Amino acid sequence: MGLLSDPVRRRALARLVLRLNAPLCVLSYVAGIAWFLALAFPPLTQRTYMSENAMGSTMVEEQFAGGDRARGFARDFAAHRRKSGALPVAWLERTMRSVGLEVYTQSFSRKLPFPDETHERYMVSGTNVYGILRAPRAASTESLVLTVPCGPDSTNSQAVGLLLALAAHFRGQIYWAKDIIFLVTEHDLLGTEAWLEAYHDVNVTGMQSSPLQGRAGAIQAAVALELSSDVVTSLDVAVEGLNGQLPNLDLLNLFQTFCQKGGLLCTLQGKLQAQDWTSIDGPLQGLQTLLLMVLQQASGRPHGPHGLFLRYRVEALTLRGINSFRQYKYDLVAVGKALEGVFRKLNHLLERLHQSFFFYLLPALSRFVSIGLYMPAAGFLLLVLGLKALELWMQLHEAGVGPEEAGGASGPSPLPPQAQGGEHSGLGQGLDGTEAGSPDLPGTTVGLHHPHQLLTGLPAGRHHGAGCCAHQALWAPATLWHPAGADKSGSHTPRQPVPVARAAGGTAVTGRGLAALSGGAGTGRARAPHLWCPALSAAGPGPLPLLAALLECALLEVTSACPVA
Repeated sequence: MGLLSDPVRRRALARLVLRLNAPLCVLSYVAGIAWFLALAFPPLTQRTYMSENAMGSTMVEEQFAGGDRARGFARDFAAHRRKSGALPVAWLERTMRSVGLEVYTQSFSRKLPFPDETHERYMVSGTNVYGILRAPRAASTESLVLTVPCGPDSTNSQAVGLLLALAAHFRGQIYWAKDIIFLVTEHDLLGTEAWLEAYHDVNVTGMQSSPLQGRAGAIQAAVALELSSDVVTSLDVAVEGLNGQLPNLDLLNLFQTFCQKGGLLCTLQGKLQAQDWTSIDGPLQGLQTLLLMVLQQASGRPHGPHGLFLRYRVEALTLRGINSFRQYKYDLVAVGKALEGVFRKLNHLLERLHQSFFFYLLPALSRFVSIGLYMPAAGFLLLVLGLKALELWMQLHEAGVGPEEAGGASGPSPLPPQAQGGEHSGLGQGLDGTEAGSPDLPGTTVGLHHPHQLLTGLPAGRHHGAGCCAHQALWAPATLWHPAGADKSGSHTPRQPVPVARAAGGTAVTGRGLAALSGGAGTGRARAPHLWCPALSAAGPGPLPLLAALLECALLEVTSACPVA
């Protein structure tokens, strides 16, 4: 604080900051960019690992073999959808009941905040269908969700067929300890948000929906599935949620582990994973994937239905089947086995996923960058803003420096010579600017009409009164020195005497506050005695003006009331 309170040091610091601001900004910006680009290289990127003990092993035997049944469900769903022109709700209800699920529907509507082709706001309405597989070995306290979004443009028929085939397969197993919800939503994210709001009994988007008739336990995890054909070449994983939120890294590690076990090709941001990280090609490919992920997060919008689950503290992923790599081909059985393994491991969870990272960047599915490694890059980039703000503040401060600060800090004024005995030599000057040549103070004829003139340098109405006689100190220990006749207020030096006009004779009073003044005969030349005065604040007027009149009367009678020194 001493560096900033001293005007000389403060100006020196300001000049230093202004001179070095531009080089520091450039250096900080370059350091931030260089640090960020280095994140994709092995010294900073780490291999992924499983943190949750209940999910550490993939020693489960996947038994799903319903590929043909899934394709049959997909063909029937596509036919009924083309026939009805919308989601075939009745067919879905009938099919889900046939595989042994508790089936419920939910209707919803939402007035969109933007106009359509006719420049009028319009309502979007739809129906969600979901079935619940009750856990035979536990109470309905926890649940898992497998959801398939169906939009007006994408049919997603293969995903619906695989969902129904998995529901039929899961119904025949007895090891489930959590309820499993099979959800088919209409209008993509609108239907998903309507179902989530109704399930958690909240309304944050103004969605109008019917209450849910059937519920399961608290949702622990969710997987959204999007397939465009019966044969896929790889599964692309989407992790970016609403406002850049990410799921727990263990969920992504779990899916990637089962894909490796089944030989299923997985991609991230539509890019194949780099195999060789020892050469320059691997880190460069990872850097491209990392930059794409950062751009996806910066957009702030969810890149799949899983992004809406994340806002309800439900860890979720979106899996998309793509056909970009013709050298790889997988059918619905391979995808179904990977999903079966994931749900079986999630079934073992004793608590929510919490042990792994929630803030990370992914140059590849097998490697990640933790928050402790990428935050220094963001810190260097944000330091540029801080330096520019400091520069602007310094410039404004230098432009507003007053004449008092420009002259520097002055030292305390020397004490005037004190009178010895009862006589003084030299000339004294009255408070009204005239010489005090009369032997006594002639009442109010010396210009003491305003009490604030008694203590030069203090504004009117802002001084403290005091009583005289017997040298009694009335108040306050801090004192200031200010020469008589000066007109600058507020420039007092602590512990220095203040001269006050009085009759000739008497000595300087160095007690606490205003003391009595001693009078007596002298040489006929008046000299101002010195009174100790506290450093007073220059704040607005207070109740002191009432005491000022009493102070004036008391000081005018000082020569007659006080004994001679």
